[in-house]
Amino acid sequence: MNIVRAGGLLVLAGVMAGCATATKSTQRASSSRNYSEATMFLGANGQVITVASTRAKAREAETEAYWHGDGVKGSASITIDLGAQKAFFYKGGQLVGETPICSGNTTHPTPRGNFSVIQKDRDHRSNLYGNFVDVSGNVLVANVDVTRDRPPEGGAFLGARMPFFLRFHDGAGLHAGYLPGFPDSHGCVRLPDRMAEIFYDNASYGTPVRVVN
Repeated sequence: MNIVRAGGLLVLAGVMAGCATATKSTQRASSSRNYSEATMFLGANGQVITVASTRAKAREAETEAYWHGDGVKGSASITIDLGAQKAFFYKGGQLVGETPICSGNTTHPTPRGNFSVIQKDRDHRSNLYGNFVDVSGNVLVANVDVTRDRPPEGGAFLGARMPFFLRFHDGAGLHAGYLPGFPDSHGCVRLPDRMAEIFYDNASYGTPVRVVN
């Protein structure tokens, strides 16, 4: 069994047998197998999550979200409620959209306060977190932090994808990503793909972003 980290999760490739603890040496994936082919995950709290359950979570998040903002006039604003794990989109003070989110974990909390959109990047990649890959793009070491990890021989850093990125404070922003059902990011706010694109298209530079507990 191979264990690697992927997007903040420990990934188990193959069938889990007994208890396993991931170390730096076990976070190396075979050059012939990408971590996305793994069948199981270990969440931040140690729970086993299957690929099927991640897809189910994505479908569930999509059904919980809604958007009624097309054609609605007024200035946009976004409120992120960390306690409820929800984000709300307003136009002219009227609530027009709501979505589940995944915010920062206890080690990398999402900043609270009043901010605004300071960067928009539809195809953003992280410059801190991602994978070390070989020349063919195969993952050598997954879920690395370039501030503390160094690439293996022949490896290069590839930042994690963060589509529809709306930066609102330092390294924190809203973007499309996996929602495990609990706070598990490095500080960003992940949204379901469809809602991330809608928020991106309807928020301009300077859009107020309020993060509350």
